[in-house]
Amino acid sequence: MFDTNLLEKAGLTKAQIDVYFFLLKNTGSRAGLIAQSIGRPRGVAYKALEDLLLLGLVEKKERKGRVAVFKVLHPSSLEKLFEEKIKEDKKSHQEFLTTLPDFVSQYNLAFNKPGVMFYEGLEGVKKVINDNLRSKTIVYTYADMEEVDKYIKEINAQYAKKRDRLKLEKKILLVDSDYTKKVLENYEKSHVEIKFVKKVTHFATIMQIYDDKISYVTLLPDKMIGVIIQDKSIYTMHQALFESMWENASN
Repeated sequence: MFDTNLLEKAGLTKAQIDVYFFLLKNTGSRAGLIAQSIGRPRGVAYKALEDLLLLGLVEKKERKGRVAVFKVLHPSSLEKLFEEKIKEDKKSHQEFLTTLPDFVSQYNLAFNKPGVMFYEGLEGVKKVINDNLRSKTIVYTYADMEEVDKYIKEINAQYAKKRDRLKLEKKILLVDSDYTKKVLENYEKSHVEIKFVKKVTHFATIMQIYDDKISYVTLLPDKMIGVIIQDKSIYTMHQALFESMWENASN
């Protein structure tokens, strides 16, 4: 017995499935006969046939002086359908992850409470770092360049390219060190201001302040985590503290 649910999962409609299974048993049939046999209006059956043609599951055989007939293609063509469905699902999932912060933001505004999102692993860290690329405000950052280069040098380089392309304004407070100064000799500072904090021990955490959010990334081989907190009061406090430190930091 055929499992119609399986084809529904692949994205086919019930009408398309009816037409497909009819042709599987009666390949080489006319459109009118197909519609009549599956008990569907002609318009519905014809639309289903057109869709199946586009999906590459059936073919249309034109016959000179005679009505065209439709034939089902080898069932292996269904595999491509599932492959496309998997690609679409992955794309939809990625689109959802991209817009998730907007949903969270609206939820937090509606319920007037801080939102917290937690991520793990290198991919999680990447998501947290890239989150501020959509910021509508200036981004304030605390970072230790040595630790950044040690653990996420490539991720940071990709982020910097996107940030420059978007012309995202940013202020960065970096731990003062010979290593950092050396790295910055050839650093493109478009839309970015950098100052240094002296007499601070190295730290394996990045903190960023933007769009009523505070994000933290911990950069340790056995503890790669990222956290985003969205709350206007927390944001305002950290923004004020950053600006105070900025005034006393060195160029």
